Amino acid sequence: MMPSPIDTPPSPGPAPATDPTVPRRRGPARDRQGAPGTPDTLLCLDIETVADPGLPAVEPDKFPKPCGHRIVAISYVEARIAVDPATGYERYRVQQCRSGGSEDWDERRLLTAFWKFFAAGRYRIVSWNGRGFDVPVLQARALVYGIPVQAWHRRGDRWNGYTSRYAPDWHTDLMDVLSGFGASPRMGLDECAVALGLPGKAGEHGSHVADQIARGDLAGVRAYCETDTINTLALYVRHALLCGKTDVEGHDASLRSLIDYLTAEGRTRPHLRAFLDRWMNSSRPTPMFVGNGA
Repeated sequence: MMPSPIDTPPSPGPAPATDPTVPRRRGPARDRQGAPGTPDTLLCLDIETVADPGLPAVEPDKFPKPCGHRIVAISYVEARIAVDPATGYERYRVQQCRSGGSEDWDERRLLTAFWKFFAAGRYRIVSWNGRGFDVPVLQARALVYGIPVQAWHRRGDRWNGYTSRYAPDWHTDLMDVLSGFGASPRMGLDECAVALGLPGKAGEHGSHVADQIARGDLAGVRAYCETDTINTLALYVRHALLCGKTDVEGHDASLRSLIDYLTAEGRTRPHLRAFLDRWMNSSRPTPMFVGNGA
């Protein structure tokens, strides 16, 4: 698997400095006024961790709290948000699915590069339990190393920004949203994905990661993390149809973009090919496409 150039601006990258929709920066306070603008790219995000061996386990038999994790993989799917000016409906064009850095990077370098990457873009974060796990761990471990994450905290305003639970244009935690913010039982990613005919975790689980790392199989962990982000993107597209962010045509076009990407990348990345094959051959009656021409 090719390493991601995560410590350079992401493709397609932030808007150019001459873009009239992006205010010129005049210091950190400008982010409070909306710079660098409304998110224009989905970032479907997932991390994998193991317990930090350098910290004493306060409760050895329990899942570690955020600062007690060591991040071993940060994976994401980028998909450009295209908005129809006539209707306001969105479509999502997949740009890339990758894991940050390369297998020889330590956690500090991985985190530093991720937060630099995040600050360079204009992202709508999409996650599964991202508010409960992924983002708190990313921030707690940045706290450990003294890595600034001001883009997360300073963008947007009091009501619309990454720190607001009810601002889905900035961060949609699908597990939280689909439970009615805790009003109904929360589903697991695998449960929801399989219900829609997606491959889900295909027998893998985050609880296996520590053993994989102990065996030296970081490549397998990164591949597993990437497939979780693909499940998350496909679920988000269906959610966007459900809540009116896209229409039937946009839903189907977005999934075709994902399938085209997996088809092309799957020629050299077997885990993406396997994901697509399992999806295409799902025995679930749930339709992949929902339009009349599907």
